[in-house]
Amino acid sequence: MPVVDTSAWSLALRRPTTIFTPREADIRDALKSFTTTGQAILIGAVRQELLSGIRDIQVFTRQREWLSDMDDEPCSIADHERAAEFSNELRRRGMQPDPVDMLVCAVASRLEMPILTTDPDFERYAAHLPITLHELSRRTQ
Repeated sequence: MPVVDTSAWSLALRRPTTIFTPREADIRDALKSFTTTGQAILIGAVRQELLSGIRDIQVFTRQREWLSDMDDEPCSIADHERAAEFSNELRRRGMQPDPVDMLVCAVASRLEMPILTTDPDFERYAAHLPITLHELSRRTQ
């Protein structure tokens, strides 16, 4: 059961399937499997990122309705504080992490669940934070 980052949701919801690499197709398929079985973990800040910047109201409405079937994993004060700690640690190491990415990492760390993402920044984060990334099948890595 992974915590799903904005990049994976965006890939599945916004990209035409005709331009997927094999790895991207595997990520989309994994996300589809997790959402079908109710095992994908969504946080509110990721929901907001997904719905922000959609200019076409019909596309916005369609994506909002699709996401409305999913509950958000609650984020506590401790999650936000842990996200800040993670951010500070990475900044000391010369990185400029995104605040929502850090919240995803904090929630995944608390739940001891992997993160499903297409964002290569998470590989760098995983080298320094107590997080794991969802592993795909060997054929696409």
